[in-house]
Amino acid sequence: MVKSNLDLLAPTPLHCLMPASFPYYEDNRAAYTANLANYHAFRVSGYDATLGYMLNSVVERFPWPQEYWKIDSEAKTVTLLTPENADPALRSKLVQDSIAEAVKQNTFEVLKGWRNEKYPVFAPGGEYLLEIERSASCLFGVVTYGAHMTGYVEDGEGVKLWVPRRAKTKQTYPRMLDNTVAGGMCTGEKPFECIVREAMEEASLPEPVVRASIVARGCVTYTHVRDVRAGGETGLLQPEVEYVYDLKLDPSVTPKPGDNEVEEFKLLSVSEVQGALVRGEFKPNCAIIMIDFFIRHGILTAENEPDYLDIVARLHRRLEYPTASHCGK
Repeated sequence: MVKSNLDLLAPTPLHCLMPASFPYYEDNRAAYTANLANYHAFRVSGYDATLGYMLNSVVERFPWPQEYWKIDSEAKTVTLLTPENADPALRSKLVQDSIAEAVKQNTFEVLKGWRNEKYPVFAPGGEYLLEIERSASCLFGVVTYGAHMTGYVEDGEGVKLWVPRRAKTKQTYPRMLDNTVAGGMCTGEKPFECIVREAMEEASLPEPVVRASIVARGCVTYTHVRDVRAGGETGLLQPEVEYVYDLKLDPSVTPKPGDNEVEEFKLLSVSEVQGALVRGEFKPNCAIIMIDFFIRHGILTAENEPDYLDIVARLHRRLEYPTASHCGK
């Protein structure tokens, strides 16, 4: 199926990204309300905020310990009940114990991809509220954070990009194309340190090279709806903040797989990358990062892309959940 740049940021049978699949309330109240009927709001007692949206089917199947969870089917909320003096450690333990019971009962396919990595969840104002196992974050629909880096070279033929192919053994999006380096941010980790770590682990890029030359280029925000390629349950919401970095490499530097997550790296021309995007070969959120790179480097412009304004807007969704700046966190 041939995809336009806007298709890569809009819902199709394989690529479902809010704003279109989950429109802003102000833009289409009827569609927003109808879509929201498929979900329960995840909340924590003492905080007036929705932290994520959980599929109704997930709520129905989850083995909730009744002593510290309240399920309100009429209000469509799932609330973690904690004492007034609860701290992040206690909240995290209660959530972790609940997830552990789901694992014990083999309730969800996504939990078979257990990572032993913890993602932070924030309350309004950026307050650190709790942490959650990475593989379970999509069940609760909480905002997660990551860092993506595009490694590129410039020669007489123009810009070329280092593009890896994900290993066929990956549980999520096997053998799809990826960004040069990408990874999720665990509790307490900052974007820059995350991308430096991932660059060494995934691409065998020397730390001094990365620290000396990498450039922060902002972030993109979106909510992805998981499909069959993600592995496990479909329809789960993944609101994400991805910090974006560029790394201009000397032609003598070649990324090499440093773990079992990548099969190979190839140096592709802009036209080759655009062709792969059109064919839907990139992991969905990595396609977003590539489009962002093309815009920032003047490859995709208002003069050559009829959907330019819509694309730029969709790269920076206004998330409906509490988020946190990683300055000083």
